Amino acid sequence: MNPHQAGPAAPVPALAAVPIVAIGASAGGFDPICELLGGVPPASGAAYVVIQHLDPEHKAMLPELLQRVTPMRVLEITDRMAVQADCVYVIPPNKELGFADGMLALAPPRELRGHRLPIDTFFQALAHERGELAAGVVLSGMGGDGTLGLQAIKQHGGLTLAQLPSSAKFDPMPRHAIDAGAVDIVALPQQMPAQILAHWRPAAPWSLVQRRDGLQELFQLLLSQTGANFADYKLNTVLRRIERRIKLQQLRTLEQYVGFLRQNPAEVELLFKELLIGVTQFFRDQKVWEQLRATALPQLLAEHPEGLALKAWVPACSTGEEAYSLAIVFQEVIEEIDPKARYTLQIFATDLDPDAIARARAGVFGAGIEADVSAERLRRYFVPAEKGYRIRKDLRNAIIFAQQNVIADPPFTKLDILCCRNLLIYFNAKLQEQLVPLFHYALKPDGLLMLGSADTPGRFVDLFAPLAGSGRIYRRLDASVQRVTNYFPTRETSIALPPPSEARIPSMTGNIQSQLEQLLLRKHTPAAVLLNPQGDILYIHGRTGAFLEPAAGKANWNIHAMARDGVRYELADLIKRAGETEGIVARRGLVVADDAGQSQGLDLTAEALGPSDALAGMVVITFAAVALPQAKRRARTTNPRLLELEQQLAQARLEIQAVRDEMQASREELKSANEELQSTNEELQSTNEELTTSKEEMQSLNEELYTVNAELQSKVDDLSLVNGDMKNLLNSTDIATIFLDNALCIRRFTNQATQIYKLIPTDLNRPLGDIVNDLDYPDLERDARSVLGTLLFTEREVATRDGRWFMVRIMPYRTVENVIDGVVVTFVNISDAKQLEAQLSAMRQRSES
Repeated sequence: MNPHQAGPAAPVPALAAVPIVAIGASAGGFDPICELLGGVPPASGAAYVVIQHLDPEHKAMLPELLQRVTPMRVLEITDRMAVQADCVYVIPPNKELGFADGMLALAPPRELRGHRLPIDTFFQALAHERGELAAGVVLSGMGGDGTLGLQAIKQHGGLTLAQLPSSAKFDPMPRHAIDAGAVDIVALPQQMPAQILAHWRPAAPWSLVQRRDGLQELFQLLLSQTGANFADYKLNTVLRRIERRIKLQQLRTLEQYVGFLRQNPAEVELLFKELLIGVTQFFRDQKVWEQLRATALPQLLAEHPEGLALKAWVPACSTGEEAYSLAIVFQEVIEEIDPKARYTLQIFATDLDPDAIARARAGVFGAGIEADVSAERLRRYFVPAEKGYRIRKDLRNAIIFAQQNVIADPPFTKLDILCCRNLLIYFNAKLQEQLVPLFHYALKPDGLLMLGSADTPGRFVDLFAPLAGSGRIYRRLDASVQRVTNYFPTRETSIALPPPSEARIPSMTGNIQSQLEQLLLRKHTPAAVLLNPQGDILYIHGRTGAFLEPAAGKANWNIHAMARDGVRYELADLIKRAGETEGIVARRGLVVADDAGQSQGLDLTAEALGPSDALAGMVVITFAAVALPQAKRRARTTNPRLLELEQQLAQARLEIQAVRDEMQASREELKSANEELQSTNEELQSTNEELTTSKEEMQSLNEELYTVNAELQSKVDDLSLVNGDMKNLLNSTDIATIFLDNALCIRRFTNQATQIYKLIPTDLNRPLGDIVNDLDYPDLERDARSVLGTLLFTEREVATRDGRWFMVRIMPYRTVENVIDGVVVTFVNISDAKQLEAQLSAMRQRSES
């Protein structure tokens, strides 16, 4: 934006506020989250908030899983939870997260076009809550959630990071944020903690001399490379942005940074974009737009009941949201009042940033605009596009976007509306006092000036008066010439900061130059019209009434319908040739009749503007009246031969007119066919939108399944570990054990059991009675069923066929839910005890005998 768009920057948080690192992730995000938190050093002094897409009906295990990789406390967020340093906070399922009174606050989730954006929601809340003490991180995931939130954090002075796309399992989320220009640092997750903490480390203080000399050279580098002079911007805002770039480049002083700028022209461009502060959105400050729609615009139209072609200028338009908002509001007013006369609005939207202008020209916006644009407006004025919306074609054609420096370049003039919102707050008082009179000059009498919530006309209360009921829409007042001198500030080619005591001598050079330029334009430039590729007239310069006139019937601003008979066919050929060749094409020596019937000469030129021009794709037609040669001014002759030729010529003209009428009829048929094709195209677009919605739902479901799978995989790893521990424990006891289910089929057995039963691994789920064994215990299955029925364990001493003895114990198998799900049979080898018992019995018998 021209310098700038936007709402006021967030206040710098108090020093006591805890810095917050917000981590957003989706599919494939569990591993990089662990890597990032594992790289946080002890006592970092920051809090970490994890926002991940979670299944709303699935109990999250993320806090327990993350606690294993970090010594910091990991907590699941509850409503109104205070933020403490060196803690990790995890969002619960089916919730959105924000702030209330400085504490974390939960809210029910909102759905935008069928999907949820919890990362964007919290990032935007964090940007307003913490400002420069906020850091946003986007890791692996599908979709574009997080991009709008990173832009908000960056605009409020915070730090933004994204995972290196090549290291992410799913790279759409980080790549989308990087492509949108919302990321300061692209790195691996384990590298991010050190970079974040280094960014928050206090910078070395600058002396007054260092700051003055460094800023003067820095401003000169910006001016020479970008043509933008930032010397008259508010110093505190500029210094904050410069300090941010210094920290991002890991430098310590302003002098080091200026040296870095000299050697790196790309950094000059990055600083330039940083200083522009491109903050904008649709219908920002809803009350102002409602006032414009309900009162200001209807009053302006009512003052011209015969119809009016309005012109509007939106300086510092950034990516075009406010220009499109103005076009939508005008369309709503026209539809609401349904006037009999014809009203049109041509909007000129300008900005200093060429990249912002390119995005505004495209007219494509992300799904995040659903938070600012109502569903009804989305349906009527937007067309669904991939990952967002595209502005309707007729609204896009009503706006001309161009690069312009509002500080140095001449303004648009004879405007009905000038919308400059939240721009003046970034300029010092001197520059504001130059721009407000310039806006007065650009507007027609009683024209409307729209300012932002923090902008005012200042001391120029005699130039603008606020409309009743609105403090942000002003009507232009008449003023004396002496009151509005020095309209046009001249472009400066160097930055010089004079000593405070040096008196400044005002210069009238810019005023004289502008007056002379206006005089030359009026006296010596030919009449001209600006056309779009379809031949519709967008702008008229000078008097063209001798060559163009409105056609009878319904108003039609197409040049082929408005051209007079003497130039109509020549214009059509000229426009066609201009579109096929480069440069200017001309048709000279035409003879046309004026309203009085007198003949006059005419030279026509046409030029198609190339892609390097601000009005790319347009065609400029000029009409230059010339004196006729004396031979053509002779009186009409009565020679019969000449009369016959004139009749033949008239007949030929009639035939040409008939052919033209046929062509016009064919054109109408083609137009009708085109409308039918457009209707079919809209139906196909609707079908495509449904398919896109289904695809997004499938992607969202896939993300949730991937997250659940990661949690389940972790749980499986835990169970495998526990299973290994249990197996080793059972084997170490040297007790043969067999686990049976309710049908007395084998569920599990220990290695020692194979010494009693002939068991192999494939015997699992087979009935125990089918397995050959060495026991002399035919009633084992009957006792096992008795245990299942009575829940009382049994214990018997059983011999084997090879002379061994075992203590067989049968006990019920209880699950963790205290449900009986089979039996456990243990075999304790008591052969040694039986031998001792036999020996003792034999000794007793011998002693008794």
